[in-house]
Amino acid sequence: MPRFSQSPTEPAFVQDPYPAYDRMRAAGALVLWDEYDLPCATTHAGVHALLRDRRFGREVPPEHATPTPEHCADFYAIEAHSMLELEPPNHTRLRGLVLRAFTSRRIKALAPEIEALCHRLIDDFPAGRFDLLDAYCRPVPVTVICRLLGVPEDMAPQLLRWSADMVAMYQARRDRAVEDAANAAARDFADFLRRYVEERRKAPAEDLITALITAEEDGARLSNDELIATCVLLLNAGHEATVHSLGNGVKALLEHGVTPTAETAAAVTEEILRFDPPLHMFTRYAYEDVEVLGHRLARGDRVALLLGAAARDPALRADPGVFDPACAVANHVAFGGGMHFCVGAPLARLEMQVALPILFDRCAGLRLAAPPRYADLYHFHGLETLFVEA
Repeated sequence: MPRFSQSPTEPAFVQDPYPAYDRMRAAGALVLWDEYDLPCATTHAGVHALLRDRRFGREVPPEHATPTPEHCADFYAIEAHSMLELEPPNHTRLRGLVLRAFTSRRIKALAPEIEALCHRLIDDFPAGRFDLLDAYCRPVPVTVICRLLGVPEDMAPQLLRWSADMVAMYQARRDRAVEDAANAAARDFADFLRRYVEERRKAPAEDLITALITAEEDGARLSNDELIATCVLLLNAGHEATVHSLGNGVKALLEHGVTPTAETAAAVTEEILRFDPPLHMFTRYAYEDVEVLGHRLARGDRVALLLGAAARDPALRADPGVFDPACAVANHVAFGGGMHFCVGAPLARLEMQVALPILFDRCAGLRLAAPPRYADLYHFHGLETLFVEA
């Protein structure tokens, strides 16, 4: 198997990982990334196939499982019940219950609220130079997910802190300090939700938490631990990727002189998700000895699916390094695929399709006030700052 060396925290890679992906893809469809000691799928076809291959999954095979470090016990207690980390039959049951509550009708009904929120945030834009991430890209998705779940909006800043601390566990910069912060955040987040769920049991409301409490399939409901883990997943994933997608999207639109409208919003959104996706790596375990992409993997081997590399594969679209919504493709892998396809994809798409045209219509003179900088978040990919003038 070809080998490739690239630090995921090297500043040049953080700012622009795509040239490295091109070199990896040129080396082979499956390449061993030295710094991770992982075979990595680099092509759109390979990533697409592995997302759907039932010989692979998210749960580590039992004989390959390692003990949970004691200082991370609270974090992994939530992970143990998260449908993102589970396989059938538990994943099937959990996802089915969530989808009974997280309906397309419920999501579509949010459009007028999202529009009103966007206008209110723009009304509050400061004069002169400001960071659009803080003023718009973060508040839109975190406020929407708070409203959807029924969590008080004034909790949004705290939720953002808990979320940032927890998702850092998936980043290349992970160390003991990150682990301690993530564990503390998981403990505090779970304690808050446990109290809030009990309030909702006593006083049901028209929100997603109440719907999750009452959702039932074949006589089964979510356990309390499953309910907490699902709320954490929806709150974290429900805004994290959209914050990055909105920020990356505005950067791309301004740098390429593209103005989204209500009519072009759907194509613009798909091109943003393909051109500069918010998540660049997704890992799976082999559940049997298997040959994939010309190489043998043993049961328990972990393989990385490079969503970021797949996005710029010339086999997906001609001139993949060009941002062009007129040539947008819908078969990108920004939301994953297979049974773990992002359950929040319809909401993320709706938020982007509403927020971007309103922003550019209300702020016709919007321009970059400083070169945008990506944060050291790999395997996530999002901006650290996005200074603009409106």
